[in-house]
Amino acid sequence: QVQLVESGGGLVQAGGSLRLSCAASGRTFSDYAVGWFRQAPGKEREYVAHITWSGRYTYYADSVKGRFTISRDSAKNTVYLQMRGLKPEDTAVYYCGAGAISSSDPRQYLYWGQGTQVTVSS
Repeated sequence: QVQLVESGGGLVQAGGSLRLSCAASGRTFSDYAVGWFRQAPGKEREYVAHITWSGRYTYYADSVKGRFTISRDSAKNTVYLQMRGLKPEDTAVYYCGAGAISSSDPRQYLYWGQGTQVTVSS
């Protein structure tokens, strides 16, 4: 079992930055790939980025490529999502998930956090 807690969300103006954190406890977090997803009101959960268990490979949705950076600190059992150049369309609840398979498909993720709200004003 892995417990995930997201933090770092908030209200920011367009063009601003935020860094989200996904802190894990429980089973060895470093065994899992970690993905960030987001969900806006009335929309399905959308893939944002993911990182392999080793941290060696990172992947991004086209909509955030070049603006967002995912990274992990195994010593702190934490995965980060650095977001720059934020746009109003980035507004959503952001969730992190942990899974055995590195994937952009949310169905591959076994454990989820409760989410953190990101709001970008124009």
